[in-house]
Amino acid sequence: MDSATHMLRTGQRGTLFQLQMAARDLRNSFGRIGLAWSLAWHDVASRYRGSILGPFWITLSMGLMTLGIGFLYANLFNIELHIFLPYVALGIVFFAVMTGTINEGCDTFVQAAGMLSQTSLPMFTFLWRTVFRNLINLGHHLVIVIGMLVFYGYWRTANVPLALLGVILMVLNASWLSMLVGIASARFRDIPQIVISVMQFALFMSPVFWRPSKFGDYKAFLDFNPFYHLLEAVRAPLLGTPVEAQSYIVLVAMAVGGWIVTFLIFARTRRRIVHYL
Repeated sequence: MDSATHMLRTGQRGTLFQLQMAARDLRNSFGRIGLAWSLAWHDVASRYRGSILGPFWITLSMGLMTLGIGFLYANLFNIELHIFLPYVALGIVFFAVMTGTINEGCDTFVQAAGMLSQTSLPMFTFLWRTVFRNLINLGHHLVIVIGMLVFYGYWRTANVPLALLGVILMVLNASWLSMLVGIASARFRDIPQIVISVMQFALFMSPVFWRPSKFGDYKAFLDFNPFYHLLEAVRAPLLGTPVEAQSYIVLVAMAVGGWIVTFLIFARTRRRIVHYL
């Protein structure tokens, strides 16, 4: 056996071992879901300790912003308020969940540096911590969603099961993005600023404050905007409108492809993350 063949087989065994250890980390993290939930709940509670309204301060702020933007843009775009305000409200709430999960993903491992260096907890546990923390925030913001659906009568036509499917696809895609930026941020500390800037850009380039029909002849560009599909999969069913099959195809492809790439990167960098910190 020549040296080249030997090196190739050694490399293959090394890659297989990395994948096995990464799969073991993922599998063990499911047994620590309770810990991840407790850590996420503690994060939310400690952030608002001593506050009267707690996380509902963010909900109140988001509600006021929704009302302000809804009334203003409805007049600017000449759209009836009962159509535009619920559209904007749902867009802001669900885009905030995606933004929070991805932006906070940058601190997933940095924030857990002490625990990672002193314990043998699965690294995926801290990803679930970030995801659960933002789902808890979403639970508070549902006050806005339910209020809009009830006040304007959309609850009669809302397809809740289909919207829940959209939420699942949203969480699946936001999770692998959160994991990816978390790994990158552990190595390069400039990544969080880049991610925040990209998400701010995505906010204004996605139909959160405006309707796709206003994009005119350039509406085709929305097909290449993943956040458009993520929003539509949740918002459209709640507003009683159909979701294009293309959106589901894009979201499923993103989830599968994104998780495969992220898992491979995690497998290669898993042992280095603690050293990066």
